[in-house]
Amino acid sequence: MNRPIVIVGAGLAGLRTAEELRRAGYEGELILVGEESRLPYDRPPLSKQFVRGETDDTTLRPEEFFVEKKIDLRLNTAAVGVDTAARQVALADGGTLDYDQLIIATGLRPRRLPGLPDLKGVHVLRGHADAAALRAELSDAGTALVVGAGFIGCELAASFRAGGVAVVLIEPQPTPLASVLGEQVGELVARMHRAEGVDLRCGTGLDTFLADDADRVRGAKLSDGSVVYVDLVVIGVGSRPVTEWLADSGIALAEPTAGGGVLADEVGRTSVEGVWAVGDVAAWLHETGQRKRVEHWTNAGEQAKLLACALLGAEPPTAARVPYFWSDQYEVKIQALGTPSAADDVHIVSDDGRKFLAYYTQDGNLTGVVGAGMTAQVMKARAKIAAGAPVAELLGTNQ
Repeated sequence: MNRPIVIVGAGLAGLRTAEELRRAGYEGELILVGEESRLPYDRPPLSKQFVRGETDDTTLRPEEFFVEKKIDLRLNTAAVGVDTAARQVALADGGTLDYDQLIIATGLRPRRLPGLPDLKGVHVLRGHADAAALRAELSDAGTALVVGAGFIGCELAASFRAGGVAVVLIEPQPTPLASVLGEQVGELVARMHRAEGVDLRCGTGLDTFLADDADRVRGAKLSDGSVVYVDLVVIGVGSRPVTEWLADSGIALAEPTAGGGVLADEVGRTSVEGVWAVGDVAAWLHETGQRKRVEHWTNAGEQAKLLACALLGAEPPTAARVPYFWSDQYEVKIQALGTPSAADDVHIVSDDGRKFLAYYTQDGNLTGVVGAGMTAQVMKARAKIAAGAPVAELLGTNQ
């Protein structure tokens, strides 16, 4: 390759891909472009240990690592366009980068609710700067409103309660995590939050904010007509893929109604030769025949291995991939293996009032396992999920 491999996006997926390319034997020029000023950092602790003040640094690799691995890390460098015919990336500063192979790893951007006033004290959480701004205000907050009971919203509610902040958590769906894990398991999560003192209001959305004379949020009117008075607000209603810079590039994108993102095959190849996609922004082809994005930490590393091997013509990993993700809420780790879906049949195998274990099935076969505070029981199900074991056999062994 006379031109370098360029990776746009210096988050977890971009970093892991650079590492895997070096591990697979690539010795050519490798450029990692990041929009932020910080070294690549870990995002999951931002809603937990970082916002609680238990850690200040979530950096994934020190500066010396990039020197040692000969990875040309360029921070404060945003990509604004790509010419796939010329194989050239346009940068915000007016410069360009030639590439032989381009890897898109630009991740996500938080969604904001339209039509709301722009007030002080209203936050979203995606990057380090978001988390730092939120943490700086928490010490003076008595009550917080969290809009959206997905994973980020639930984790923030738990972190706020650990700091003694009263929390109102609102969610338009019937339970927390209903769209991901279904209402049956969502109700068990709701029970945990209510036991910790969270004012959880499901089936309720946000109408508008109340502000003081200094344009700072002081409360909110909810969709049911009720009013809550709070010191700060966090909006956690999901994210959207960062793909605006790919407009007019000819690279095929998924429709927003299908989750958006860069369409790719099962190893990350896009519709344009020499262009790849990895991580949260990438809608990979899955065993079901559908292309979908998977927004989980472990997925970035698994995709990076497959992409690096495919790009370099190396032998890919052969072990069966069983997706895994987790969420820490209070002292409980909620873990999921496989592909649990709100559309699956759910079997609650164990429930002691706080910790629980659930099997997810389709057509009687195991597709996923979700547990709270039951690490061993979840992790030992990996082989059974990979084999699509009949749930009747599993339930028989657990009765």
